[in-house]
Amino acid sequence: MSADFTNMTLEEMRAVLAAELPSDAAFDGWTPTALKATSARMGVDADVAGLAFPDGALQMVEAWFAHVDRAMALACSPEKLATMKIRERITALVEARLHVLAPQREALRRAQSILANPRHAGAAARLGWHAADAMWRAAGDTATDYNHYTKRAILGSVYAATLLIFVNDDSEDWAETRAFLARRIEGIMRFEKAKAKWTGGGSRHFSMARFLGRLRYPAT
Repeated sequence: MSADFTNMTLEEMRAVLAAELPSDAAFDGWTPTALKATSARMGVDADVAGLAFPDGALQMVEAWFAHVDRAMALACSPEKLATMKIRERITALVEARLHVLAPQREALRRAQSILANPRHAGAAARLGWHAADAMWRAAGDTATDYNHYTKRAILGSVYAATLLIFVNDDSEDWAETRAFLARRIEGIMRFEKAKAKWTGGGSRHFSMARFLGRLRYPAT
């Protein structure tokens, strides 16, 4: 890949490097070694590349996920999504992210290990929320009340669970992941249909934690 880094800000450089970093992170982890390999391959001074990621591994992962957000938006234009029902929009948006992540599943696995560290719980929650927010906004959601938060909390949980299946899915065309995702999105749609009831007189009996748990671990 050829890019002119001469006049780039560190933020712009970070975005360009983040798109290529997973190829090296798959082998060396999200480490300075991986960053040096990426910068050498792209013709960037290693010290300058280091300045773009002063906070290390977590910042590299965050930058990569931001790249996934941008790639998802390019793959799912508003015009394309406008022809779909809401269920189809959410499915298309999640699958667009999976297509971006698919060539770098080992890098994703290593990123998940970093985010699973209790010290990074806050960052993991923030990144999950951001991914869900990006998908709902792309799907045309404009809710600003209680609905805004429940939609993102549920989709964030579904997306995180889907990635755990996806990273180890060797089935053809990710059949297992797609089936898992379809079941979870069906759960989201049931929730949306029942929301009016739950936010009425029976809302005091509703437990968000219990509902999220059932989405991830449904009764058999």
